[in-house]
Amino acid sequence: MALTGRAALLAALGSLPVGIWDAGWTGILAVNAPLAIACACDYALAAPVRRLGLTRSGDTSVRLGESADVTLTITNPSRRPLRARLRDAWPPSSWQPGTEMQASRHRLTVPPGERRRVTTRLRPVRRGDRQADRVTVRSYGPLRLSFRQGTHKVPWTVRVLPPFTSRKHLPSKLARLRELDGRTSLLTRGEGTEFDSLREYIPGDDTRSIDWRATARQSMVAVRTWRPERDRHILLVLDTGRTSAGRVGDVPRLDAAMDAALLLAALASRAGDRVDLLAYDRRVRALVQGRAANDLLPSLVSAMATLEPELLETDARGLTAMALRTAPRRSLIVLLTTLDAAPVEEGLLPVLPQLTQRHTVLVASVADPHVARMAASRGNVEAVYEAAAAAQAQSERRRTAEQLRRHGVTVVDATPEDLAPALADAYLALKAAGRL
Repeated sequence: MALTGRAALLAALGSLPVGIWDAGWTGILAVNAPLAIACACDYALAAPVRRLGLTRSGDTSVRLGESADVTLTITNPSRRPLRARLRDAWPPSSWQPGTEMQASRHRLTVPPGERRRVTTRLRPVRRGDRQADRVTVRSYGPLRLSFRQGTHKVPWTVRVLPPFTSRKHLPSKLARLRELDGRTSLLTRGEGTEFDSLREYIPGDDTRSIDWRATARQSMVAVRTWRPERDRHILLVLDTGRTSAGRVGDVPRLDAAMDAALLLAALASRAGDRVDLLAYDRRVRALVQGRAANDLLPSLVSAMATLEPELLETDARGLTAMALRTAPRRSLIVLLTTLDAAPVEEGLLPVLPQLTQRHTVLVASVADPHVARMAASRGNVEAVYEAAAAAQAQSERRRTAEQLRRHGVTVVDATPEDLAPALADAYLALKAAGRL
């Protein structure tokens, strides 16, 4: 049994007349004995906590930045009404800072033999699985002088998915894809390398597209139309090593890379290509293969939700071997990693020929916009030194990118906001050039 602040207040108020009129044991007993009896009766009338039935229902997944509602159903099997305060505990990252007290605590009254529901609204600030902790119930008597308290384990998991903020770029990229595919009205022939159909020659068409055999069989000049390649294989490789843990703005580089990978996957699946995902540092962290187009994005998002950067150096040889094993035939390998000089020169460059010999390789990296702002800063001695350091870092980054291009690699280096559309544009350019 535990006493409330109301019982302590009544005891304090009762001590005043005792001290004035009868400062002895008789006065103390005259005041505290009735109070003790009232507390005991209040405790006896409080509904038992251990016998309560608690179950959960509600959302099991939510995108980062959105809200999830988890409902807790409390059943009171006793013959006494439940007057309770309840705390539904979750990890601190399940709420915005400063909102936990209001969101996790509830007041409720449950008549005997009935049930009530309370809803806890989560708004997570990190990706991953959020698992419910204990539910603490404090049951009061009718006078609220004492209470019973107990805890229950009611398991529930809410998976926090990547936000996919680059989805807003998808309509414009799909419009460009339709142009490449010849599904919009164009005066020029559709780009690509796979034969599509024949049509009549229009002034301005490329004469190299004329099909002379078809022209000889018909009374018109026929030209071939083309469409981009279909059913190509694309392997998205996420480097989850230590360099992916660096924060650019408010998020790790890994989160920006995942957002770009999701946009490319959505675009490629609409283009009829097959997309797989590999996340690797020194071992496989996630692998998604063989998903149909309508199941691809949910599978990728679910696999990415629990990925976290590992504070260790990426094994480039192991990553290359796993990529070759995952993509046995010619594919487009999109490696989302860093352009820092040391990891590339010591890790990636020695094994890069194994990839470029068989596959088309595209390297995408997250650039820090703060470095560009530092390079442009002036005004005092400290700003000049910062600008010099930033210029040196940018020069090393450009040199590393040029080394990769000399090996036949397409390089995309952009800030977190621009990486996703830039990567999608690079994919469309490769598709238009027939390099997939």
